[in-house]
Amino acid sequence: MRFITLYNILLKKYGKQGWWPAETRLEVIVGAILTQNTAWRNVEKSINNLKKEKMIDLKKLAEAPEKRIAFLIKPAGFFNQKAKRLKKICKYLEENYVDLNAFFKKPTKTLRKELLALKGIGPETADSILLYAGNHLIFVVDAYTKRILERLGITEQENYEKIQEMFHEQLPRRLEVFKEFHALFVEHAKKYCKKKPLCSKCFLNKECEYFKGNI
Repeated sequence: MRFITLYNILLKKYGKQGWWPAETRLEVIVGAILTQNTAWRNVEKSINNLKKEKMIDLKKLAEAPEKRIAFLIKPAGFFNQKAKRLKKICKYLEENYVDLNAFFKKPTKTLRKELLALKGIGPETADSILLYAGNHLIFVVDAYTKRILERLGITEQENYEKIQEMFHEQLPRRLEVFKEFHALFVEHAKKYCKKKPLCSKCFLNKECEYFKGNI
């Protein structure tokens, strides 16, 4: 199955997801860091805590004590670690750029390299920031995406960059498609393609190598 075919099937089933849910670019960055190894509902609680304290602000997060940030983002888990990462990226952006618009004006490859150089920022987090906060045309490959593709038999145990390259080669070069497809993978993984999959109920089971191998 080609990626664009899978995209159209998922889009027809679930509709547009409108992802990433955020009011500002900085909120997307915060969410991308907080969502590491946790469910989005926990990220929302943490972001709401930050909003109540008017802390979704580059300068405030860059200057705030780590303990204060950690306390506010506690629902997201790994809060001490994430507080360090959040403070680090905000301090870096605040010290090196006039604003986020100036940062995101740079070429995608340059920005990705800068983000990956920051401790605790891996490919998925960096690409989420680039795609959703910066509107850079780069596909986000998360654990849900890998799981679904492997079970369908579209990919095997490929590395991040190789899978990402496949998306870049096969998909139309449109931001809306990149954003929606990533969100649709998440939705499908939550509904059917869980760690313990609901294969018998899944509308993709006729195409699924995992299901066929476990009948």
